[in-house]
Amino acid sequence: MDVFGFEVFPSILIGCLYLLGAWWLATGPARRRFGWADEGPGRWRTASWITAVLIIFFSLNGPLHEWADGYLFSAHMVQHLLLMLIMPPFLIWGLPPWLVRRAIEVRWVFRTARVLTHPGVAFVVYNVVFIFWHFPEMYNWALMDHTVHIIQHLTFMGVAVMMWWPVMNPVKELQRIPDGILLMGWIFLFGIPGTIVSALITLSDNVLYTWYAAAPRITALSPLDDQRLGGLIMWIPGMLVFWIAITAVFFRWTKDEYASWKRDPEAPSPL
Repeated sequence: MDVFGFEVFPSILIGCLYLLGAWWLATGPARRRFGWADEGPGRWRTASWITAVLIIFFSLNGPLHEWADGYLFSAHMVQHLLLMLIMPPFLIWGLPPWLVRRAIEVRWVFRTARVLTHPGVAFVVYNVVFIFWHFPEMYNWALMDHTVHIIQHLTFMGVAVMMWWPVMNPVKELQRIPDGILLMGWIFLFGIPGTIVSALITLSDNVLYTWYAAAPRITALSPLDDQRLGGLIMWIPGMLVFWIAITAVFFRWTKDEYASWKRDPEAPSPL
């Protein structure tokens, strides 16, 4: 591996080009041909989708990927943070509501989406997958087998989109938890299992992931210090993302409540 090189994997490049091309086709030519919507997605949703794809591309190619795969547990945690907590909100926000509604007009798509976006299902599946892949045996297996590593990353991204959907939900048809205290509480609870895993990794006195214990050292960090740094990256910035989401939901909720009060001044003030 070249520590400072920028290797591009054909499968990742093809996948990213597919995401960009499919989105462009659906929001442009197909929208106009089939009359799905009068207007396109707009500049902000376009920028959001492109940002999500760029995060995937630069997380799985280049120096970060090399460091994560061959040298540093902490770099791997940065990679997972980007793929699971940063990328999905941009991906979901990049979907125009009319496109989602058009997709769920198909009965089996709607039924599948209702199951996968259910808050209870998302909570269980996300945390089971997250914990499963952080068992030392499973984690080391993924690093030793490239195919398993691909599966790990695909499942991480898939369950992360499930987790973020109730927070970013673009259509009412798939909404289960309304904005407010319940949704903020759900987000808070969502972060607890990951926080526990992060704490166990950070506070461990032993190197849990033997792949990195045997890896060449490219920094002054020992394998145990690198592991503790990775645990802290999962723990603090990871939980901070959940708090940012809680704050965003709070302001979205109070904004909607205030708008309702403005329309009906006789109603109790939300403030």
